[in-house]
Amino acid sequence: MKRRTFLRHAGTLAAMPLVAPSWPEPFSRAASAPLHVNGARLNAWLTSFDAIGRTPTGINRVAYSAADLAGRAFTQQLLRDAGFTPRVDTAGNIYARLEGLDRARPPILIGSHIDSVTDGGNFDGPVGSFGAIEVARTLREQNRRLRHPLDVVIWQNEEGGTTGSKIAVGEITDADLAKVARSGTTIRDGIGIIGGDVSRLGEAVKKKGDIACYIELHIEQGGLLEQASTTIGVVQGIVGLRWFEITVTGFSNHAGATPMDQRQDAMLAAAKFTVAVNDAVRAQPGRQVATVGRMVVSPNTTNVIPGQVLLTVDLRDLDQQKIEQFTTVFERLAREIGAATNTTFSFKRLTDSRPAISDPRVMGWIETSATALGLSSQRMPSGAGHDAQEIAHIAPMAMIFIPSVGGISHSPREFSRAADIAHGADVLLNAVVAADAQMAASPTAPTSRTGRL
Repeated sequence: MKRRTFLRHAGTLAAMPLVAPSWPEPFSRAASAPLHVNGARLNAWLTSFDAIGRTPTGINRVAYSAADLAGRAFTQQLLRDAGFTPRVDTAGNIYARLEGLDRARPPILIGSHIDSVTDGGNFDGPVGSFGAIEVARTLREQNRRLRHPLDVVIWQNEEGGTTGSKIAVGEITDADLAKVARSGTTIRDGIGIIGGDVSRLGEAVKKKGDIACYIELHIEQGGLLEQASTTIGVVQGIVGLRWFEITVTGFSNHAGATPMDQRQDAMLAAAKFTVAVNDAVRAQPGRQVATVGRMVVSPNTTNVIPGQVLLTVDLRDLDQQKIEQFTTVFERLAREIGAATNTTFSFKRLTDSRPAISDPRVMGWIETSATALGLSSQRMPSGAGHDAQEIAHIAPMAMIFIPSVGGISHSPREFSRAADIAHGADVLLNAVVAADAQMAASPTAPTSRTGRL
């Protein structure tokens, strides 16, 4: 066909009224050029947000503090400015909705958190939270209608144990509510402080089928992407986590009068155990990690042999079988070291969460979006915990990582470049469009996956 004839036919087709297509309208748009967020606006929000909770030692927006309340007010105003009506559920999570063409469909859910650790940074959480707001605002401004509703969520108290998302999947306990947050208030009281209602937590719980899929944008918090010069990380899953509190018991005695071969030195046993844990984990191929992060020595006096040491071990891997395997290894090492040092070891589990495996289809939408945008990507596990691991109990999920400069996080030096933040939000935007199109066109929905490889 000649170019002039083609253009004439194209003009005729463009002038014709649209007849009901054989696929949903949003799906027909998925093949068009990739969409872009307003990256400058998104990064300006992050710059302004940096002042909230900023102290000489870092960002301090710990849950339920005055800075957390100020951060939540800032975020709700961003939603209002974007044309949305924020609401706080009974758990204290913030939601806002962009309605879809079919209100009967379950929503696609995107978001993250805005609370920080003590003396943390400004990117862990806010990048994904503000990125989600920017995605919803871009869709509204560009009049891109999705078949599914799109919900933006800001989870409360992620850093204190993914509290808001745990409540959302019905996994919170009375013991959890009694825990004291870094701000000094209990979780139970904190929920009321931020506008929730602990007597009606059941109203915040969602069940399988209530969410079409969940996609969370986040900084990597490690250095793999930067080392590989890769722009986008496609998270394969979130590692399982097991925390132990281990008490090593020996016998306190005089440091000068007790011969070396007659000692029951709990500190010596704890030190040998620390080295043995490190050696055992490093000896086996894989990405498993273990950390002895805390020690409390008693009586902690210069001239007294330590009679007791309390220490913690943080064990993580994407494979639950490896977590079980290393648990057995650590217990065996403790018995052997105890016998050699005439001490005893007792184990207590503080935290136990299973790996959360990303849904293959959701990962595919992220990868396809990155490719369409001309961005490099690689699959990788998340070594840190996230709200996505809780939502994996009830809905298909995956995460988008962007590089952390120097692999630094939970630190005032935490930083991600403005271009990478904009790229991550662009990928989120296009993954949402792709998810909406594919789920609307296919009767087979993705499935949630927890603890399986």
